[in-house]
Amino acid sequence: MLNKISILVLALIPIVFFSACGNKKEENNTKDKNNIELKTTQKTNTTFNLKTTSGKNILVSIENDKWNFKGYENQVILLNFFATWCPPCKAEIPNLINLQNKYKDKFHIISVLLEQDKTDAFIRMFIKKYKINYEITNSAENYKLADKLGGITSIPTMFIFDNKGKMMEKYRGAVPQEMIDTDIQKGINR
Repeated sequence: MLNKISILVLALIPIVFFSACGNKKEENNTKDKNNIELKTTQKTNTTFNLKTTSGKNILVSIENDKWNFKGYENQVILLNFFATWCPPCKAEIPNLINLQNKYKDKFHIISVLLEQDKTDAFIRMFIKKYKINYEITNSAENYKLADKLGGITSIPTMFIFDNKGKMMEKYRGAVPQEMIDTDIQKGINR
């Protein structure tokens, strides 16, 4: 009896660990290629000032369907919406670190914290603990950006933009590093 329970527990661990965290029931696609529903499809100009835990400001502006990340021009950008309590979010950190190292000057990750009441000091400890080598933003603008993207209903959720600022893909839940790697290469070579 103990062996059957152990096998069942071991079988459930990957399901819990590699799925997305969230409250709403939805299909857990890792890559939502043809179904990106964004409020940005309207012809609008919008700007967000994201503040990093190191005190840096990242200005994100949207002009029609082109996204501009000031200071990261001509780079592929991965917007990573996450929370510090989310197991799949923590599980993807080593993959994101590897990708940031691999594509240093051509690719940049901007992690957008969707968690209230976390101080920058707490997030800096989180960064140190997980040896994170990319920016993490922590401000009220994070939620406004999430709303502009149609609302984030599960985490992690990531959006990748090519080196010209055009959105390429949306990922929900934990995504294999190889999938993101392939899309980074496509985004660099556009």
